[in-house]
Amino acid sequence: MLAVAGYLVVQYVTGGGRGPGCKVVSAKGDGATYEFTPEQAVNAATITAVGTARDLPERAVTIALATALQESTLRNIDYGDRDSLGLFQQRPSQGWGTPEEIMDPVYSAEKFYEGLEEVPGYTRLPLTVAAQKVQRSGFPQAYAKHEPDAALLAAALTGRSAATLTCQGRPGATRGASGTEAVQAALARDFGRDLLQPAGAEVDDGAKPTPSPSAPDVTVEPDGRTLTLPVDDARDGAAGGSRRAGARGWQLAHWAVANASELRIQRVSYAGRVWVAGTTDSTWRQDDAKGSGKPTGGPDAVRITTGR
Repeated sequence: MLAVAGYLVVQYVTGGGRGPGCKVVSAKGDGATYEFTPEQAVNAATITAVGTARDLPERAVTIALATALQESTLRNIDYGDRDSLGLFQQRPSQGWGTPEEIMDPVYSAEKFYEGLEEVPGYTRLPLTVAAQKVQRSGFPQAYAKHEPDAALLAAALTGRSAATLTCQGRPGATRGASGTEAVQAALARDFGRDLLQPAGAEVDDGAKPTPSPSAPDVTVEPDGRTLTLPVDDARDGAAGGSRRAGARGWQLAHWAVANASELRIQRVSYAGRVWVAGTTDSTWRQDDAKGSGKPTGGPDAVRITTGR
């Protein structure tokens, strides 16, 4: 009985399943790491994308991720205390939205950030205080214990820390749509439809990007499986706020790795580094194209290769 109970607790905390996992490491060389499941990775990437799409600082993303770690272990659960639902355990009866809306990770993240932005000076507050002012939890000190893990995730998923997030990935395994169109639709969903426009695409009502003649195109390469996303790092670095040159590219690259199992992504390359699904150590390696010594994609484009 104790063994069964222990197993169930582990499944609840980790998100369940014995599939391949994900890992984020500190860029500071201090040995800090956090391991999590592909399901948690998808949700963390979505929460981060929504925050950066709102042009919020990395601190806001850290607060949001720590809150979701405490409330749902970064799983989009359809149950909770009383009528609490979703990543942030928001309650329809308290005005957070309908159950269907709250179960949409993008919507629930938007609502959390809306609440956080109403907290004066939230970036200077202790994390647990800022989170509690939004959540009004019965356990206001619980958020603090998740701050180290949330900070590691935020650094990687905002792109500030390069080549620090990896997943084992599952080539050939997917629960939903796959291919380059599915990747573009997921990017538009998480980052908003404006994401692909600066890179040369407009998104129609069906969330399918179409080429724009006014900017370099987001392209699908002749193999039909590789999506190339031009990245204007100079624009990001000059925009001010929390963004710096290079951050957008690594954010998109890490987002793709986090979604690898969900979207059947097999390979991601950026800035002369490459991640390949199914490798034993899931590291980012130097990207020598076919042994030529010349990196594919270059520093100004993220290349995402799908299973089909």
